[in-house]
Amino acid sequence: MDRMLAADLARLPELLDATRGAAADALAALDARPVVPPAGKPHDCEPLPEHAGGTDAALTAFRARWEPRLSASAGPRYLGFVTGGATPAALAGDWLTAVHDQNSNSALDGGGQDLERETVGWLRELFGLSAAHSGSFVSGATMSNTTGLAIAREWLGERLGVSPADDGAGALGPVRVLSGAPHSSIAKALSVLGLGRNSLVQVPTLPGREAVDPAALERALADTPGPAVVVANAGTVNTVDFDDLRAIGALRERHDFWLHTDAAFGAFAALSPEHAHLADGLDASDSLCVDLHKWLNVPYDSAVQFTRRRDLQARVFQNSAAYLGPLGDHPDLVHLTPENSHRLRALAAWFTLRAYGRQGHREIVERDIACARALGAALEEDPAFTLLAPVRLNVVCFTLAEAPTPERLAALREAAAAEVFVTPTVYGGTAGLRAAFSNWRTTQADVRRAAKALGAAAREIA
Repeated sequence: MDRMLAADLARLPELLDATRGAAADALAALDARPVVPPAGKPHDCEPLPEHAGGTDAALTAFRARWEPRLSASAGPRYLGFVTGGATPAALAGDWLTAVHDQNSNSALDGGGQDLERETVGWLRELFGLSAAHSGSFVSGATMSNTTGLAIAREWLGERLGVSPADDGAGALGPVRVLSGAPHSSIAKALSVLGLGRNSLVQVPTLPGREAVDPAALERALADTPGPAVVVANAGTVNTVDFDDLRAIGALRERHDFWLHTDAAFGAFAALSPEHAHLADGLDASDSLCVDLHKWLNVPYDSAVQFTRRRDLQARVFQNSAAYLGPLGDHPDLVHLTPENSHRLRALAAWFTLRAYGRQGHREIVERDIACARALGAALEEDPAFTLLAPVRLNVVCFTLAEAPTPERLAALREAAAAEVFVTPTVYGGTAGLRAAFSNWRTTQADVRRAAKALGAAAREIA
């Protein structure tokens, strides 16, 4: 064994204590450090060391060279994208995921895939889905949407008497995928799956909304020869708008289509009694995307995909090798996603669900919603800003009241970045900004700091 590796093995408990100390220091500093550090000149890449100094030296180098350049994305005022943090229990689960280093795809190994199935069952219950839905962990919303649409592709083949999994996507002929305000990952998935970005047809939305117009969707379905795929949205990125899932589901009485629902973070509305109606109809989906490193507050990368057609899922992703587990009626996880290997992502989710239960996660959801409303109200009161859409759930979509150019908004973001991080968008043809609340640490005090920083930045650029 390499001399330095052997030395680290002998001191492993001490090294883990040092790492724990570094982690505790980083988390304790979240409130005080810049949310996004100021951009400096790019670092020159160091050469790979030939003879290095072991874990101690690596930890020292990381803390000196890289840690100061990392954003405080685990903290309460990182409001860009839709980024959660990691609850204490999720952090513990993620550390133990690395400790046990399971590839939980096969029944030939230990109980990892059983733990994943238990966690999927808890999530199914959390979101109000029936037992008709089976689920699997994947890396994020893009992979969840891709997996769901891969199953939809096979369903189209079933309707047409071919198997794209065997014969290729070309066997389907032209395909139409209908959606009102699809996330960018949908077009990416269609490209990956060989269906093509041009198969995506955007259907008109309701006036002033991002929710699809059900009447327009029915007209589009009537104009579609043969079976189609509909991608519904349960929480759009810009304004957290929800399609009427029940109305869309009712269209299947007259039209033949697969219903895939992108509920990456909107599914969590089901946890709040005040907002659960927004998620009505989720269970009718043929496939469903939920991203867990958003509002469940588990570390990247973690998402889940659900489907009612596990048989088609296995037809797409089955993997034949003597060293893998069987396909059968209850296929091993290796037969259900694009990955032959994945870490035991479910453990962090299992930990946080086991530690805090439905009530604990409901509190996070409802507190974040209240924080979004408070920021929306503060920005409405500030003459420098205007809201581009109502605050429906946990995202505030806003812009400058005067001259909202991309350049001025970028300057505002940069001026406020030490205190609050928001991301750019375009809504209704107007350049704007999004503040998304999904972190378990965020409080009303953070909202006040964020509003103050945004207001000061607006005056600075003026």
